[in-house]
Amino acid sequence: METRSAVFKGKDIRKILFQNEWYFSVVDIVAALTDSEKPRDYWYRMKQREKQSSGVELSTLCRQLKLESTDGKKYLTEVVNTENAFRIIQSIPSRKAEPFKRWLAKVGYERVQEIEDPELGTKRTRALYKAKGYSDDWIEKRMLGIVIQEELTDEWKNRNVKEEREYGILTAEIAKAAFGVTPIEHKQLKGLKRENLRDHMTHIELIFSMLGEAATTEITRVDDAQGFDESRTAARKGGEVAGVARKDLEKKTGKRIVSPENYLSEPESRKRLKP
Repeated sequence: METRSAVFKGKDIRKILFQNEWYFSVVDIVAALTDSEKPRDYWYRMKQREKQSSGVELSTLCRQLKLESTDGKKYLTEVVNTENAFRIIQSIPSRKAEPFKRWLAKVGYERVQEIEDPELGTKRTRALYKAKGYSDDWIEKRMLGIVIQEELTDEWKNRNVKEEREYGILTAEIAKAAFGVTPIEHKQLKGLKRENLRDHMTHIELIFSMLGEAATTEITRVDDAQGFDESRTAARKGGEVAGVARKDLEKKTGKRIVSPENYLSEPESRKRLKP
């Protein structure tokens, strides 16, 4: 499942792609439309109020999927698809609701377009990075990394690795062997919380990520790894390929590959990520 963080009026709305449909964090929607300091409490009271007034159980419109929290860990979170998000918004007495409805409708329409023509999704992703100020060279590496990652994920699916939790473990195994730190430690080094780690990698970090995952795909095929345990062994081997190359480069240059640089709003951080 693909997770992202969209932005509505300066507010982060966590979303996840599940069974070809976007699902949005209900708590994030509430926070965006109410400016409540305690959106979870607001959502709890809102469900009680709606049940008393209309008899509708708003929780029945939701499902629980794992989303990343501010501590970098993933927790089961109440999420809704676009249709049910409209219904919940109707229960929020806010003048902000109308533009949010239009925003959701636009997201839903774009997703339908992307299902019909997957290339549109790639173009939108490129445009989004470009709008944020990333360099063309960085964008090319990031997009290639996405392709390599998807190829590896497809390989795992074909080898009876099905659960999102297992994908996360395998990816972490590759990263730990490649960089010498876990993804959580890598994010902490960069001062990140809920942000996507790869969106804050330097050019060279992206290259070693791609090397580890491409090597894992090849080793998985050659070893004919089946199931989670064998795939985990292949993941470690693939990560080690990138890890050996990283150590060799660090020895020859005297510089660490794992960098505290990130791509936050500060102009200097942006400059440092460019070649």
